[in-house]
Amino acid sequence: MLFNMSTHLSDTKITNMWSRCSSRVSSSIVFTALIILGISLNTVSGQPVQKAQGAEFYLSQFGYLPPSAKNPANGGLLDASTWTKAIEDFQNFAGLNVTGDLDDETLKLMSLPRCGVKDKVGFGSDNRSKRYALQGSRWKVKNLTYKISKYPKRLTKADTDTEISRSFAVWSEYTDLTFTQKKSGPVHIDIRFEESEHGDGDPFDGVGGTLAHAYFPVYGGDAHFDDAEYWTINSPRGTNLFQVAAHEFGHSLGLSHSDVRSALMAPFYRGYDPVLHLDADDVLAIQALYGKKTNGAAVPTAKPSYRPTSKPSRPVDNDLCKDSKIDSIFNTADGQTYAFKGNKYYKLTENSVAEGYPKTISEGWVGLPGNIDAAFTYKNGKTYFFKGSQYWRYNGRNMDGDYPKEISEGFTGIPDNIDAAMVWGGNGKIYFYKGSKFWRYDPLKRPPVKATYPKPISNWEGLPINIDAALQYTNGYTYFFKGDKYYRFNDRTFSVDAADPPFPRPSAHWWFGCKNSPSTFTPSLGNVRVENEDASHRTTSSDVIDDFAFFDAADEEAPNPHKATEDNPNSGTSIKLSATVLLSTLVLVVTSKLFSS
Repeated sequence: MLFNMSTHLSDTKITNMWSRCSSRVSSSIVFTALIILGISLNTVSGQPVQKAQGAEFYLSQFGYLPPSAKNPANGGLLDASTWTKAIEDFQNFAGLNVTGDLDDETLKLMSLPRCGVKDKVGFGSDNRSKRYALQGSRWKVKNLTYKISKYPKRLTKADTDTEISRSFAVWSEYTDLTFTQKKSGPVHIDIRFEESEHGDGDPFDGVGGTLAHAYFPVYGGDAHFDDAEYWTINSPRGTNLFQVAAHEFGHSLGLSHSDVRSALMAPFYRGYDPVLHLDADDVLAIQALYGKKTNGAAVPTAKPSYRPTSKPSRPVDNDLCKDSKIDSIFNTADGQTYAFKGNKYYKLTENSVAEGYPKTISEGWVGLPGNIDAAFTYKNGKTYFFKGSQYWRYNGRNMDGDYPKEISEGFTGIPDNIDAAMVWGGNGKIYFYKGSKFWRYDPLKRPPVKATYPKPISNWEGLPINIDAALQYTNGYTYFFKGDKYYRFNDRTFSVDAADPPFPRPSAHWWFGCKNSPSTFTPSLGNVRVENEDASHRTTSSDVIDDFAFFDAADEEAPNPHKATEDNPNSGTSIKLSATVLLSTLVLVVTSKLFSS
């Protein structure tokens, strides 16, 4: 995917510039000056020389650089600010540390297999203002047809038909869209498996790199797959056809790439997922184009931005209404939400507790004790429970191996007796909370917890310390629970959400459907921000954005005025500008010395 690169300034240009110097100049002085200049230029550009052209090709291909980015007046060289801004836009979209430099993490992500559709449809679009993205066109009908004009060489036609049908069904589950396969004649969406150049001016690149591309409805909706890939079915080997096809058909229906890492419409192939579900971001996007499902059986949709006020007609468990403090709350792989309290568990509906609950935890998850500290379901579809110094892993309702195990062994760097845990939708990482601190756990990194953790919970603006439970819900919000109240956290503003009634709100009313519970606390409570906060750990909005918008951009506790932030995306270039001024001064001084000698 990445190609060999040359520097933005050729050695010839540098040599020509210095050739204007007086012939009386000592060659040793010139050589020394050239070394200084070369080092300085490399410091300012901040990228490996051999990798710049490949990144330039990548950024152009996926919409971060416009065709006019190269200025002919400069011999076809990129303007420095345009180049830096393109890198920053990509890093921001991909959830990386926004540096404006081609660092190792950025180059690594550029090398991942991915969709061939541009991330930025229309140069200059603001990636920071959205989650899902709509390209701007949609089908005027909901009964769509498709055919597979050319099948893959490594899969049977029957298997391919089945996987393609499953991929379309991902989108019809949440809408009234239907998809009918035809063997001949005109169709809405034509599907082909091709290699290299295949007639659309967008050639495939062989194994890895671009896996497939699709056209938006306004351009016909067709989908092409690179047949050089090793397409597989229900296997971690090769490239999973179902996952890639479901993503591409999102484009065929009018969806652009999402900057939510957990969304199906994120551009990067994240490996085989045996339990593939649409993210709430995907559901909101497709329903924005085609509406919610109205026919057939009801299906779960994205959760409303606030809990409904309607009350259930039946009585809710009296213990939960008297004391709505819970131990943990989590989603399962099949989309259900459960709350644990003592030795009981509750299945939650849209506005209360489901019929027939509570039940005992030992009945629902054999071998699991009560009084659980925290729980979450990871991307592998398995649910993890924590209590004291131990944890358990379940596949559905079945214990998945020899458990319990020690937290110190399975989750190195995470303390015992945690308060809460969740998988955050912003970056797909696991977050643990205890007291006034939190830890970020990335199982793909070594070590999985960076040395800069723990960090203060005050980074999550407006949250109290000593929380009881945390949940990334299907509506794109993160919820935190403490005592009888809950907080809705807005991942885009990195603060407790502003709403009426304000947060925190009573959990009994909004989550558990308790008939006689108030819908808000007394005005004196207000929108509680931070309880017992350590003043020495106060952070600015810059710190919060560095930590969350770019997923650990800042390891320092103190604000860094030169660090790029979402509010000031160009601030990260200030160091480069200062370096440029310093370099110019150095060149002038050296040049004047040379000519005066």
